[in-house]
Amino acid sequence: MIDLDVAIESSSALILILGVLVAIIIPVSVFIRQYLVSKDKNKTILEISKNIDNPSKVADLIDMLDERKKEPIDYRRTGVITLFTGMGLFLFGLFFLGSVLKGVGALIATIGLGQIVAGYLYPNTSEELTNAVEKFEK
Repeated sequence: MIDLDVAIESSSALILILGVLVAIIIPVSVFIRQYLVSKDKNKTILEISKNIDNPSKVADLIDMLDERKKEPIDYRRTGVITLFTGMGLFLFGLFFLGSVLKGVGALIATIGLGQIVAGYLYPNTSEELTNAVEKFEK
């Protein structure tokens, strides 16, 4: 018969080992996937560039394959999201967990307010920049 203390000890050790392995496996798998995706993309660009004589077309293809948009960050939008996240944490601390979570929620809400203010102080879209320049010139 298996002793209960030995069974609990071995299951605790197994849980610890699995927890450490999960913490290692997830980031490593993300890096491996990112490497494989970028490797295939780079091979595609090289093959296309070998068959095109005009360098401007190669630049257009590279821009087309780039998935990231070159849009500026909208600080007002991220500020509102951060503000409400902080408010949610503050309320969760107020009703359930106590003063530590209230402090964290207040800190995050304050960061959100700062982002909203930054969004209004520093216009980032081309239309907003044009409007700001026209107002300054008048």
